[in-house]
Amino acid sequence: MSFESLELCGVRIARASQAQLLAAIDAALDRGEGGWLVTANVDFLQRADADPEVRSLYRKATLCVADGAPVVWASRLAGRPVPERVAGSDLVWSLARMAAPKGRRLYLLGGEGDVAERAAEKLAAASPGLVIAGRSSPWVSSPPTGEELAALAQEVVAARPDLVYVALGSPKQEYVIDALRAHLPRAWLMGCGISLAFVAGEVARAPRWMQRSGLEWLHRLAQEPGRLASRYLTQNLPFTLRLLAGAWRARGAQG
Repeated sequence: MSFESLELCGVRIARASQAQLLAAIDAALDRGEGGWLVTANVDFLQRADADPEVRSLYRKATLCVADGAPVVWASRLAGRPVPERVAGSDLVWSLARMAAPKGRRLYLLGGEGDVAERAAEKLAAASPGLVIAGRSSPWVSSPPTGEELAALAQEVVAARPDLVYVALGSPKQEYVIDALRAHLPRAWLMGCGISLAFVAGEVARAPRWMQRSGLEWLHRLAQEPGRLASRYLTQNLPFTLRLLAGAWRARGAQG
């Protein structure tokens, strides 16, 4: 796909709007061409910056888009702005709506308990014509074992999906997608983390004004302070400041 891109922490970020992305994926599916979509937020860039193996894994994706206000801000400071934030939690809905008129098939992989089942019901209800090809919530090691990947591939391939949402958390979900791609050359796969829990109503997403202003992380922090405080405040926040400063310095060096 011919989107211009910028590089942040070794990850190539496509300068694409959500509408452009959906049109490109729809056209690729029409041609029988599959792919892998990564929605990169600060967590993704931080992992890529710290771990060359994870960075190489993310770079295998067909497209990587800016999911997270700090990624959008960094693109602007670098002088190569992306059109908008393209959030995975929005794409789980918009990709389903895109797929529905053509009766395309969606497989949901991951989510705890009955989250995948409830998410499938809501996505199907919101997008008449969408076919739920299957859903499963297997236990997968981190990184996944060969035996686990073989079993997953057998189950998912048998469902003949056009789209696969993998909600196992990063980078585990990317290891799974990397293994599944060879078996699903005509399907598009996307890691979506907690997004199925949002769809199912298991976890409430932040209000739109917080999403637009880059404060969605505060809403998540208030929901799970014990689990997220260390990551958000002692890891993500300092990294975000370094990311923005680095993007600004890179722009100055270009000038």
